[in-house]
Amino acid sequence: MSILRSFSDELAAMVERVGPAVLHVRAIPREGRGLSGGSGVLFTPDGFALTNSHVVHGAAGIEAALADGRTLLADLVGEDPATDLALLRLSSPRPFPFAALGDSNALRVGDLVVAVGSPFGLTRTVTSGIVSATGRTLPSRDVGRAIEGVIQTDAPLNPGNSGGPLLDAGGSLVGINTAVLAGAQGLCFAIPSNTASFVIREILRDGRVRRAFLGVGVEDVLVPAALARTHGLPSARGVLVRSVAGGGPGAAAGLAAGDVIVGLDGKPVASVADLHRLLGREAIGAEMEIDLLRRAERVRRALRPVEARAAA
Repeated sequence: MSILRSFSDELAAMVERVGPAVLHVRAIPREGRGLSGGSGVLFTPDGFALTNSHVVHGAAGIEAALADGRTLLADLVGEDPATDLALLRLSSPRPFPFAALGDSNALRVGDLVVAVGSPFGLTRTVTSGIVSATGRTLPSRDVGRAIEGVIQTDAPLNPGNSGGPLLDAGGSLVGINTAVLAGAQGLCFAIPSNTASFVIREILRDGRVRRAFLGVGVEDVLVPAALARTHGLPSARGVLVRSVAGGGPGAAAGLAAGDVIVGLDGKPVASVADLHRLLGREAIGAEMEIDLLRRAERVRRALRPVEARAAA
């Protein structure tokens, strides 16, 4: 019983510490009556917060209800429908409670995670579960794109949890809850914190996310440990090429379905989130070398990414 009591105490203490950073987000529509609701999370003491793009898209105004009873207006700094993320900014004369961004690449299948949000308006509801899978792919609101590298969890989510935090056992923000699979139980999804870090940086710099485009469909994959050792890879993880679009930079470089991307421009690639970070604005039109595993061989190809069309 002492192990269960210790686990319970640690979990409750973590929620007490991080819970005040969770927001109940209400979007004021431009037309019609009523508010649409969701969740959000503060990740800096000066008021920057994350939520889902679909929670606030097209809103005339945004309200954020805090755990201390205050309701503040939030500015939409920018949004990225391609990853269903939006960056908000709240203002206050005193620092905000916040959840520090963690490293989603460190998540393992089976790791304990905690979701906090406002399902059906029930603010700061806490659920827990495990990481069921990583590297999932979800349809994006940006037609023709997909959200890659998504975390799957069985921590129960419901309408209104959208935009709330997925926390690891230490209380670090490792994901932004985004979707459930209708008609299923225990199939819930979150955008990785490493993807969120990339989106935050791009929005703060350009007001939107400018992306380079390879023209390939990808997903996270484990690399056999022996193969990783043979080729001196820093991680036994990579990015599997599922498909290659005709006429794109990937096709021009000779990439093929079944290739595993392990590096780009001299930097290691262990996840789709890593690949996304390396395909920022600096990569548009740049000559780059992509590092692949093709069956058991290591192959390098030169390519030149193009700019992806702007998200609608």
